[in-house]
Amino acid sequence: MRRMRTAPHGVRQMVLALLVLVAPLTAAQDAPPLPPGLGAETSPQVPALPPGLGGGDVPALPPGLGETGEESAPVADENKTRLIDRLPFPLHGYWDTRASVRTRNDAAQSDAAPMAETRLQLETQKAWGDVLFEFTGDLYLDAARERARGDLRSLRLTWSPVESIDIRAGRQVLTWGTGDMLFINDLFPKDWRAFFIGRDVEYLKAPSDVIKVGWFNDLINVEVAYTPQFAPDRYITGERISYWNPLAFGWSGEDGQVNANAPSTWFENDEIAVRLYRNVGAYELALYGYAGYWKSPGGQRLIPMQATFPKLRVYGASLRGKVGKGIGNIEIGYYDSYQDSAGTDPLVNNSELRLLIGYEQEIAKEFTGAVQYYLEHMMDYGAYMNTRIFLMPARDKDRHLLTLRLTKLMMNQNLTLSLFTYYSPSDGDTYLRPSLKYKVDDHWTVDLGGNVFGGESDTSFFGQFKNNSNLYAAVRYTF
Repeated sequence: MRRMRTAPHGVRQMVLALLVLVAPLTAAQDAPPLPPGLGAETSPQVPALPPGLGGGDVPALPPGLGETGEESAPVADENKTRLIDRLPFPLHGYWDTRASVRTRNDAAQSDAAPMAETRLQLETQKAWGDVLFEFTGDLYLDAARERARGDLRSLRLTWSPVESIDIRAGRQVLTWGTGDMLFINDLFPKDWRAFFIGRDVEYLKAPSDVIKVGWFNDLINVEVAYTPQFAPDRYITGERISYWNPLAFGWSGEDGQVNANAPSTWFENDEIAVRLYRNVGAYELALYGYAGYWKSPGGQRLIPMQATFPKLRVYGASLRGKVGKGIGNIEIGYYDSYQDSAGTDPLVNNSELRLLIGYEQEIAKEFTGAVQYYLEHMMDYGAYMNTRIFLMPARDKDRHLLTLRLTKLMMNQNLTLSLFTYYSPSDGDTYLRPSLKYKVDDHWTVDLGGNVFGGESDTSFFGQFKNNSNLYAAVRYTF
């Protein structure tokens, strides 16, 4: 039975979302102080001329060229007046506040605002000889869930024992492949929840704990990424985003979240990914290999009822380079679901062949268009149909997907208009991502957009999310 939404809770979530969103705008009403010499002081100060051009003392000559030969005392850096500038390491980051609101009623969710949060990200790095330390961390207040959370995005060391080898160990965000928001050989974790509720697109890539070794030479470049503990996607579970549950004959949300059993033993449930690549003329050719697990649940256990992550091997290749007036790419990958090599186990994903072809070109001045064709071809389709559980919606042998990206820059490139569209002719469903981003100045940015799902069937990939369609707004201050 579907739950009825209680009005007070929904209203409270909306109020919290609006308060979180307008907080930085309210704070921005207090204008920052003007630089020295431009304020309304009683005795305005004239900014000092560079040393040697004013009426003051002439700076001392280098040691050995002066009359006494004594070294002069270093001149204090008068520009470092802020605390952040006096730190012994660089510190950058941003303060981002955003909220999203559902455009449809979703009986499986109790709130009208899937996201309402204010987030502080800090980033720094420090070098000691041949070793580089990097840190990126987020702290955010989640008004939609009334809690504070942290997200460690990067905490890694980079060491180059020789010029041709880089070793990077620790928490980091990695990405491979040639696709634009489509992934074949990029088997590092993704955050689909963040992607669907309106967080910045950078959060589609999730971090993992990895040791990555790169060897670079004139013949071929080699990268090996070893993950000692399996890092799954941040997949759709029912929290914030509802999904079609065939076992419940309807949508499941926060009260029917996926119960998954992800492999988690260190050095036993591990992953390894390899990439070999080099430039051939104006093109980059790459070969890929992966051994691990399906990144989102690809199997089901009946007793107890749990989603599982079957073992997976992937072999692939890609080619990217100039085609006509634009850039073209092609990528292919064979997904070997070897826990069900014959395709006769209805509770384990079948093996697949995946293909991606893309092209990008500037259509007009500051107006770019890009298209992609993506294919998922199920191997052993006959065995799948013969053993399929009747409750589960039948998959097509071939799933076709088309994407279109249009990007227009305006107002001296301070305004970016963008539309990214997914359309599946085989499933009959769509996913639209319109966005408007305006750079107010060097620090402030305003972002508006949406996630709009549609489909003929409630059970297709994008069609199951149509009740989760939302609009979002964000304000960001970068420092």
